[in-house]
Amino acid sequence: MVSRVRTVAFQGIEAVPVDVQVMISPGKMNIHIVGLPDKAVAESRERVQAALHASGLSMPPKKVTVNLAPADLPKEGSHYDLPIALGLMAALGAIPGDALNDYVVLGELSLDGTIAPVNGALPAAIGANAEGKGLICPAASGSEAAWAGADIDIVAPRSLIAVANHFRGTQIIARPQPAIHQAASNLPDLADIKGQESAKRALEVAAAGGHNLLMVGPPGAGKSMLAQRLPSILPPLMPKELLEVSMIASIAGELSGGKLSDRRPFRAPHHSASMAAMVGGGMRARPGEVSLAHNGVLFLDELPEFTPQVLDSLRQPLESGESVIARANHRVTYPARIQLIAAMNPCRCGMAGEPGYRCLRGERCRTDYQARISGPLMDRIDLRIEVPAVNASDLIRPGKSEASAAVAARVARARQIQRERFEALGLTTSTNAQCSTALVERIAQPDAAGLSLLKEASDRLNFSARAYHRVLKVARTLADLDGVEQVGRIHLAEAISYRIAGERLAQAA
Repeated sequence: MVSRVRTVAFQGIEAVPVDVQVMISPGKMNIHIVGLPDKAVAESRERVQAALHASGLSMPPKKVTVNLAPADLPKEGSHYDLPIALGLMAALGAIPGDALNDYVVLGELSLDGTIAPVNGALPAAIGANAEGKGLICPAASGSEAAWAGADIDIVAPRSLIAVANHFRGTQIIARPQPAIHQAASNLPDLADIKGQESAKRALEVAAAGGHNLLMVGPPGAGKSMLAQRLPSILPPLMPKELLEVSMIASIAGELSGGKLSDRRPFRAPHHSASMAAMVGGGMRARPGEVSLAHNGVLFLDELPEFTPQVLDSLRQPLESGESVIARANHRVTYPARIQLIAAMNPCRCGMAGEPGYRCLRGERCRTDYQARISGPLMDRIDLRIEVPAVNASDLIRPGKSEASAAVAARVARARQIQRERFEALGLTTSTNAQCSTALVERIAQPDAAGLSLLKEASDRLNFSARAYHRVLKVARTLADLDGVEQVGRIHLAEAISYRIAGERLAQAA
């Protein structure tokens, strides 16, 4: 007799159905696991035997064969422990044979029979719900899985004994409730930054339209402080965005206590990060920083200190909103729709262009340092601003600057205008930075004066097609911040000024 239990394998954030088939047959006592298991799956036979023994069940003195179908799909991770154990218990008659037909099962077993939490409970629950099945998962992962829907049947036991008692009817396991992180009330505030009004304006524009931003300035000018205060002016995640972000965090094992948060991700990797850490990869093709920052912010401080190969690996995710990890035997795609915020010094010594400072290496110090950033990557950055050093008069000025709450209100109004515009067009796009080139030409048609200015600037500055459309996107955001429908000359002038500030970088690259 063969008992069957449904579980899943993860390809990106997609849960692929896997059929766990357990058969007890005459032969030498042992457990054989087939179906392309990795090391963690192969070791599950030891955990399953120990957990069954701790739960009061003895292994049959026969041969046990476990097949993970489809056999040509690689199986990775420890979440196969529980489905294998339950399949074996069903084959032994410890639980009713048909009790598991309507469930997808995942969980890792401890040697004492308790069930440890695993990554991917939320995608597994969503996949189970799509099949019309329930979910059996560890108790610690239940609150995460409960977000998949109010109508899905979720059983979240703490041990193998609890599962057996539940299906025998001697113990009822209550359905877990969704958990959510409380909104952070101590985010860094823009009111803490003195001076830098132009940089604050650029940060507001970037937040309103989801635009990429590069800040160039000497050490201590406040670039990192500005970037760290961006989350305080960004709107919360929409329900669909929240689900996408949480699925990626679930696969990566970064959902603390199974609690979801509507706060946008803010990732700030160190400049020593490898390409696999940035875009994803490794033995199990895990999501990288660009995917963990999906629908949020990826902040790269000291931009030229990242290796050129790592920086250029961002070009495809920035353009397509996806991170594609291709291997010889499989291909995994993770969402990676990010807002890139970068900061850098103008040169290696950091003081190029500052009054009264003369670098001993001359102009070469600046050009060599800035040339580490390629032109194609620079072309994908919408806003490029210079952040000068703060002078003493700004620091001793009494009072505080405008608070984040006031800026966040303007950003929220601009985002609402964009959402309503795209919904009226029947599109799922949420920000101006994400819209296509054909769409931006339609929604950001400038007036006659603005069109003349844009043509003159394009000819004089040799804008690429990408730069031309990104200027239009920024101008559309500026018009939304002003609450006007028509993109005017003043909006295009400001948008163009954000491109001019980076021309020296582009020339160096």
